[in-house]
Amino acid sequence: MDFEKRLQKAIERGRRLGDLRAQEELRRRMTEEELRRLHGQYRITLNEHIEQCLRNLAGQLPGFQLEPLVSDRGWGAAVGRDDFIRTSSGSRENRFSRLEIFVTPWTPAAILELKAKAIVQDKELFYRSYGQPLAEVDMESFLQRVDQWVLEFAEAYAARPRQ
Repeated sequence: MDFEKRLQKAIERGRRLGDLRAQEELRRRMTEEELRRLHGQYRITLNEHIEQCLRNLAGQLPGFQLEPLVSDRGWGAAVGRDDFIRTSSGSRENRFSRLEIFVTPWTPAAILELKAKAIVQDKELFYRSYGQPLAEVDMESFLQRVDQWVLEFAEAYAARPRQ
């Protein structure tokens, strides 16, 4: 085979390889778009559950205010209140209690992640996160995790020393 024929075959192989790479990139991008859509659906479901649980908590513990969370950290909700405590010296102190739970934004790592932070009377109770790859999400485990964190906070707040 002469050089020109080999050159033509090399160019054809290169073009086929380029086409295959372009098709693979298109497939990968479509998968990423599907994962983004899936993340959005899960986020909406979790956000509704978080708000419902925290609304119930605020209804059971007077003085707590519910606030939606929408920021660069994610979407979710929080409840919080300030307690004024009389110290042994007769002065007043402000004690802060808050629970926030949110779903982190989409990242190319394609992970659905929940984060929660709980503070009871100025003392951190917990700071937690829970996540799973989007392709393997078990939504029931996320919903149970939200329930568990809300119940743990409620119990700790109810057990706080009262002044």
